[in-house]
Amino acid sequence: MSNTKTATRDRVPLGQKAAFGAGHLVLNLLPGALGFFSFFLLTAFGMDPFLAGLLGGLPRIFDALTDPVMGFISDNTKSKWGRRRPYIFIGAILSGVLFILLWQLYPENSQTYNFWYFLVFSMVFLIGNTMFATPLVGLGYEMTSDYNERTRLMAFSNTMGQIAWMIVPWFWVIIADPEIFKAQDVGVRQLSIIVGAACVVLGILPAIFCRGIDSENMENRKEISLKTLSSNMKELFISIKQVSKNKPFMKLCGATFLVFNGFQMVAAFSVYIIVFYMYNGSYGAAGTWPAWFSTITAITTAFVVIPIISKISNVLGKRKAFIISTIISIIGYILKWWGFDTTLNTSFNRTDLGQSLTQGVASIFEFLNPYLDNLGMSWFSIDASQGIPWLIFLPIPFIAFGLGGLFTLMMSMTADVCDLDELENGMPRKEGTFGAIYWWMVKLGQALALVLGGLVLKLVGFISEAETQTAETMTNLRIADIVIPSVTAAIAILVMWKYSLSEKRAREIKTELVRRRGEL
Repeated sequence: MSNTKTATRDRVPLGQKAAFGAGHLVLNLLPGALGFFSFFLLTAFGMDPFLAGLLGGLPRIFDALTDPVMGFISDNTKSKWGRRRPYIFIGAILSGVLFILLWQLYPENSQTYNFWYFLVFSMVFLIGNTMFATPLVGLGYEMTSDYNERTRLMAFSNTMGQIAWMIVPWFWVIIADPEIFKAQDVGVRQLSIIVGAACVVLGILPAIFCRGIDSENMENRKEISLKTLSSNMKELFISIKQVSKNKPFMKLCGATFLVFNGFQMVAAFSVYIIVFYMYNGSYGAAGTWPAWFSTITAITTAFVVIPIISKISNVLGKRKAFIISTIISIIGYILKWWGFDTTLNTSFNRTDLGQSLTQGVASIFEFLNPYLDNLGMSWFSIDASQGIPWLIFLPIPFIAFGLGGLFTLMMSMTADVCDLDELENGMPRKEGTFGAIYWWMVKLGQALALVLGGLVLKLVGFISEAETQTAETMTNLRIADIVIPSVTAAIAILVMWKYSLSEKRAREIKTELVRRRGEL
């Protein structure tokens, strides 16, 4: 257990944590909304599935190229407002406004027009989003130099970030509800305005209230201008090369790629299993249970799992906390086999406990439904008359340890790695570059997961146009839903098993850097 008390000067005030957390809410809300809105490219705007796939893949390639450039720029920026905050402020405004413009599509337009409109605005939107996201991540790495306070900061911000995932699963339900919007394309356009405006308001808060490292006297920063473009590109590649030689950081990237890629590959499988296995292909019978599954997962991650992980990290260290949380997530994946079993769910609903729980929920929503109807939120209600598949929620507390532990701990450990890089390579500090490369690995994993996830569906015999699926297909899909994330998580544990940057070593590095800088 850590016996070192965090110095007052190393503590991040609650107001700054809240502002940084608001930025992370935006950081999750924009890609989450983009993913759920993209479904309506096919249904509301009649986009060809192949073209819709291109609109999902091509911008991601472009996005991967811009991240390291933005990281380098923010690392070397000189301004009276600091290295990161001007970009966060401008990037938040651009992200929100461009997200709104991105979705001002009309089905009356030709498919070619909508394709090029969306592709061009996707590229422009990603530039604005990169201008916001990359400096924000870098700012978080430098808001405190304390080993444990870094974990507390990331835990707080990731808890707020999970609020986005409590909300976005319902976008599909809201937009598709004819009682709310007269058509899906109208819902997309109008809801995008609400999302974009919220992102602007919340996104500028870190730029206004958060404080990073004092960079006024930071040495060796490069001049950022058009005249120095060629020399800066050379320096950028040097920085990337230095980062790639940092063994602890590469372990963090490898473990993140494995855990996140494994999770993302099967992320959509739960919906397919609920609809096609548990409810025999009836979306109407499945109702809002897929949305509730995602929302309850986010709630559990935010308010149960992340605080526990933060405590384990403080007691046992970040490496052990990651290993423990990842093992627990594997247990959760295995429990899905019983949680999504229709026979077991039916049997549980017949027990006294199952009936009591169902009656309790039915009573709550019987009371709430009139108020929900008056607020136009009838889509949020639950029909308990057909029973509630309680056991699908059984694996959630365990599965939530996977991503909850991953991003809380990995972002904290990346901040420690930035100290190691300063010790080995000197100034300027490269939080922006480290953050850009780390999140590039996340995006690479996400892009690869989209491709491999579709391949897995094809291999198990899933037919998207079919109203029902064969028993063999659903059995194979359920096995893949468990095996894939479990195996990738297990490999990630092996990668992190000998991670060398312990709390003791991190504090030794901090002491040496303080001495080298001449700080008190």
